[in-house]
Amino acid sequence: MQTFASIPGGPVTSTAHRVPTTATAPWSLHPDRALPADPVLRPLARELYATTRGLPIVSMHGHVEAALLADDAPFGNPAELFVTPDHYLVRMLVAQSTSPHGAPGVRGVQDLGVAPLASAPAGTATAETDPREIWRRFCAGWHLFRGTPTRYWTEHALVDVFEAHARPSAETADALYDHLVERLARPEFRPRALFERFGIEILATTDPAQSPLADHARLAADGWGDRVVPTFRPDPLLHVDRPGWAAQVAALGSAAGTEVVDYRTYLDALRSRRAAFVAAGARATDHGHLRADTTPLDAADATRILDAALRGTATPAEADAFSAHMLFQMAAMSAEDGLVMQLHPGVLRDHCDGVARAYGPDRGYDIPEQTEYVRALRPVLEAFGHHERFRMIAFTVDETSFSRELAPLAGVYPALRLGAPWWFLDTPDGMRRFREASTDTAGFYNTSGFVDDTRAFCSIPARHDLARRIDAGHLARLVAEHRLDLDEAIETAVDLAYHLPRASYPAPGR
Repeated sequence: MQTFASIPGGPVTSTAHRVPTTATAPWSLHPDRALPADPVLRPLARELYATTRGLPIVSMHGHVEAALLADDAPFGNPAELFVTPDHYLVRMLVAQSTSPHGAPGVRGVQDLGVAPLASAPAGTATAETDPREIWRRFCAGWHLFRGTPTRYWTEHALVDVFEAHARPSAETADALYDHLVERLARPEFRPRALFERFGIEILATTDPAQSPLADHARLAADGWGDRVVPTFRPDPLLHVDRPGWAAQVAALGSAAGTEVVDYRTYLDALRSRRAAFVAAGARATDHGHLRADTTPLDAADATRILDAALRGTATPAEADAFSAHMLFQMAAMSAEDGLVMQLHPGVLRDHCDGVARAYGPDRGYDIPEQTEYVRALRPVLEAFGHHERFRMIAFTVDETSFSRELAPLAGVYPALRLGAPWWFLDTPDGMRRFREASTDTAGFYNTSGFVDDTRAFCSIPARHDLARRIDAGHLARLVAEHRLDLDEAIETAVDLAYHLPRASYPAPGR
């Protein structure tokens, strides 16, 4: 038997020793992928998955732009669709940019088509503009995604959606590119046609508080107003020390038809925009603060800090206190208007300041950190945790908090639900750990159902499919251990895939 040490050249140090990745048979996806390997559990998991695989997709949190569906224009080239906007994919290729077995030609985000900002420092590298070359670099680095959820999502889209017949590799890159270009030119591969094909029942976008929601208005005029709904995202307005905050507040006032000159007009403008979102069909707000702190200030201190911010003199400590206070205020407004409050804390955004200044945010340099919830959420939950109109869904990328903090909180406060594994945790093993960590104290019915949180439109069905497979596997184990009867497991699987996300994001007033 040949051992690793006996392979010529030892550990892989160049592409010369890599096994060719060109498949000898057409590329296909195994029907049992991500289901349990255990021979007792797999048949049960198959039966459970069969009850959910065809259910409509309820996609209540994500970052697909409404303009994509309002315009319904053909997608661009494969690089624009799969590579450049996908920070999961970009970060892996960049992480291997100095490795001899990485993706040739990738030195930084610019080599994958990410363009520098107009305000980028002098000397910033320009972006690669040849989409075929960007695609080649991605294909040459396909092996880097082995074992990652990025591979699962991407191969699902390539095979199941676009009918690709060979895995990406340096050898197949050009033929695969041409195949995708041909598919993308067909009318059945335009956004609205794919929306129907994916079985999406409702999709929520994420929109700045000051957005005029013009694309949503166009969709509503086309009869899509109940199928694509906005989500209110006020983050830049709640952090008074962020660059550009004053301009953001001025834009808020303009959108609300008022001038923000003090704390009262600031709150009035936010309420006005929330009302506009509700009128456009919004179900939720979304808050991506670094910390989950919801400690309120008294009105005098909040007024003083906002006045200082408008003058440009607020201190970092004041800014932190004000952002926590505004999370409390957002909860209070949700108790008034019925918008579900989503909280996504615990990510240090733009860890590399140089990349952020040169190429902007969301380039793969957002890093999770430890997050505290028990004391942080106490002010909001004491005030609104039993309020009949208030609903909060708390997410985390600190999975140690599931069993210790968030599941126990969701297991007692009627207003709180535990969000699905998010971002760095929406992986097969992350989802399994989530169910094992949270079910003991939160059960299944204090969770929100799956959210895909994606910018990559064509990955939506893959992400929901993976969640359904993992839940089928978890429920199969409970059946095999005689902790659930099969009929209960089937009902639970359907609830997790469909009924819970619908119930977790009701329309305001319902």
